[in-house]
Amino acid sequence: MATFSGLDLLALDSFRPLLGKKIGLVCNQATVTKDLYHVLDLLLPMHKSGQLTIQIVMGPQHGLFGHTQDNMIEWEGATDPRTGLRIASLYGQHRKPTPEMLDGVDLLVVDLPDIGSRYYTFIWTTALCMQACQEKSIPVWVLDRPNPIGAIQFEGTVLDPAYASFVGLYPLPTRHGMTLGEIAAYLRATQFPKCDLTVKEVEGWARSDYNFDIDTPWVMPSPNMPTVDTALVYPGGCLLEGTNLSEGRGTTRPFETFGAPFLRGHALADALNILDLPGVYFRPIQFQPTFQKHAEQLCEGCFVHVPDPRAFEPVLTYVAILQEVRRQAGDKFAWNPPPYEYETEKLPIDILAGNGW
Repeated sequence: MATFSGLDLLALDSFRPLLGKKIGLVCNQATVTKDLYHVLDLLLPMHKSGQLTIQIVMGPQHGLFGHTQDNMIEWEGATDPRTGLRIASLYGQHRKPTPEMLDGVDLLVVDLPDIGSRYYTFIWTTALCMQACQEKSIPVWVLDRPNPIGAIQFEGTVLDPAYASFVGLYPLPTRHGMTLGEIAAYLRATQFPKCDLTVKEVEGWARSDYNFDIDTPWVMPSPNMPTVDTALVYPGGCLLEGTNLSEGRGTTRPFETFGAPFLRGHALADALNILDLPGVYFRPIQFQPTFQKHAEQLCEGCFVHVPDPRAFEPVLTYVAILQEVRRQAGDKFAWNPPPYEYETEKLPIDILAGNGW
């Protein structure tokens, strides 16, 4: 069955709900239709003809077009030379739209790809947009997209609000089993009751569908999310960001690749495979990250293969990895200190886990 995102459906309707409005648009390079047309390329002719006005375009972490490769790299906006549109950053001096950014906006349209994990900052960019629009009585439309790792499996802990950060502002499980539109509706119900929210829902998608089950092409939502396989391991793999292990940034397959110079890949893979964790196999590897942790150093570790995605439990798997690495590496293994994602006091592993225990 054909699957249609909120953007697909709005495009099929010739964007009629936006006509005559001055819109703000929150998007990035992956905000495309199923036939790979970017939302800006679809709206720009209507903007130029006066059918609607694109008042401002705002982009999340990694930039409007995904240009900041490494993690936690801020960027600032400017006038886009191709379109002449005003571009503002929501991952730099500001993470919440300022009143000035929203001046003259009749309607804010948010279309950001989520990947099914609480850590993914596009969720929290959306939350801050809802908060800013509630304060200025500006309606918000969220154009929904399928959850690429399905929406019937849930894992990990629910965020303790005492550990709120930009990798989790409000309570959600680690693997949340929702779409961004559903999260927005949850946030309106629990946090922003005066936000005028409309969710343009997905059609033709079953909650049990993964991205490889549907006819929607994978477009990298961020530079270190190259495949849907990466998204599948990410609910567990992102925990490694709170450690001195390389989570594979600086390689072509981050989060599936992990290790450190002080590990022995074969011994680690053997110990992990003996655990017989569901849906996963560990293959010993050597790799040399080109940037980030242990850059240009030879690391040993494992590649995480997932032959049975529906049986696979990424949070359980990476907690087991941490336990075994700690057993084998002893004092060479360490939790990274702050700062991390604008948190300067709590340990990164604690805000990733969403608790202190």
